Amino acid sequence: MTADQASAATGSGAELNPGTKSWKPRAHPISWLTLVVTTGAILMTSIDNGILPAVLPQISAEYGLDAKQGGLINSVFFGALVLGGILFGIIADRVGTGYRRTWTWNIAMLLAILGGALTFGATTSFFLLLLWRVPMGLSRGGSEPVNVALVSEWWPKEHRGFALGVHHTGFPIGQFATGALIAAILGVAGWREAFLLIPLLGIIIVVLQAFVGTKKNQQKVYDWIDENHLTRPLPELSTKLSGGVMAPVREALKSPNVRWAVVLVFLFLWGEAGAVTFLTTQFVQLGMSAGQAALIAGASGLTGWIGQVVWGTVSDHVGRKFSIAFLIIGWSLALLGMIFIVGTTSAWLVLLFWGLFRNAPFPVVYALLIDSVPKAAGTAMGIMIGIALGLSGVFASIVAGAIIDAYGFTTHYIVLAAIVALALIPLSRIKETVAGRGKEVAR
Repeated sequence: MTADQASAATGSGAELNPGTKSWKPRAHPISWLTLVVTTGAILMTSIDNGILPAVLPQISAEYGLDAKQGGLINSVFFGALVLGGILFGIIADRVGTGYRRTWTWNIAMLLAILGGALTFGATTSFFLLLLWRVPMGLSRGGSEPVNVALVSEWWPKEHRGFALGVHHTGFPIGQFATGALIAAILGVAGWREAFLLIPLLGIIIVVLQAFVGTKKNQQKVYDWIDENHLTRPLPELSTKLSGGVMAPVREALKSPNVRWAVVLVFLFLWGEAGAVTFLTTQFVQLGMSAGQAALIAGASGLTGWIGQVVWGTVSDHVGRKFSIAFLIIGWSLALLGMIFIVGTTSAWLVLLFWGLFRNAPFPVVYALLIDSVPKAAGTAMGIMIGIALGLSGVFASIVAGAIIDAYGFTTHYIVLAAIVALALIPLSRIKETVAGRGKEVAR
């Protein structure tokens, strides 16, 4: 397929991702440096995501909370996340793509730093704990779509899946590191001190991104891509969508791929939110100490990086849809496996298996969205993250808590596995975006 044919198939000037035959990723050194910094940002996001479930038993004990009230803490966070994802995604596309995303992203990250500091230093009631989850939710919703779009715009299109797969290794690394860090902190301090991790990590990352993400550096990357006969992620260093404030939203929602990806990721994230919120609680009920439970709950992070790098890279070769279908099946089997956790050994084995699948779908779906709507990538991912992650978080934790209270953990995991398996339906409606793997990209 020629570039003109690909453009005609996709509509609005977007071309199919050319894919690659090379298993060795090639990029400018600055692209690799950008990847390191943005992976650090995802690491911070992952730690933020893992702190609350890890210390929920201590919070519940201090404030006398039941499972439903514990789920409410997550629901407030995810309610703010919905707004943050959509708002910052639109702002990022309106301000501009490429190097211009740096400052939009830094502002979003500063909200998480503020929320973490306030949770540590100014939480004297359950109400204030809920209140400080709002800026942290706004940050999580806003920083991730901008961060993903940012890294994709500093790498050749041929290796987009690889870059996003490596970039998202911050999640599994953070999932395990959070457990280890929280276990250490709980040994010498309380749950409030755990939230100091966010400001400490965030300040370093914001400074590094401001230093790396400049117009001059991006020009060096694009010149290198041209010299090495690869494909620029965007024709220009930075573009802005014309039209009103809602122009990026209209551009993103024109694509059926964006609409169906929201449904697909919603189902994945329902399964994740339902599982992780109460993992530590489940392990404590099995007789583990709080520190041991927090450590094992993050075990999926030890193997999570494998699935992300492998399936992000594979999707550049065999297409996005095949990769996602495989991961749906693996996810469902892993959730069913959690029924058989009876002690520390079985917990380690099941969670290490889940790690091979847990985080891998998301960079593949992100690559698909950026392929589909390159000029509205921030908005598309903001809509997906805001709606899918936000709404799943709002409802999944409360519903999961109610199911656990009424029927126990076995029914809880059967329901979650069935929800994830339903993702095969929206996947069947998505059009492939890698050249040679599908007739067209849906627009």
